Amino acid sequence: MVSSALQMETLKAILPYAQMVLSLLLIIGIVLQNRGASLGGAFGGDNFASTFYKRRGAEKFLFQATIVVAVLFVLSAILGFLI
Repeated sequence: MVSSALQMETLKAILPYAQMVLSLLLIIGIVLQNRGASLGGAFGGDNFASTFYKRRGAEKFLFQATIVVAVLFVLSAILGFLI
């Protein structure tokens, strides 16, 4: 019983730092995915809207890593709410 309480206190102490690291990684991942679309792209004026686009190589890895980091961040937020 004492070990479980100690583990919970350790988790409570580490969780905010883990959330900060995950949030920074999420911000970096999202910013690196910016394709440089102009303001017209935000309103549907993008030239690439009608063509098929497939992610390859590093771009695909960055996209998938961003999804993983986002899921981990959401799970850590839920865990922080529960404890």
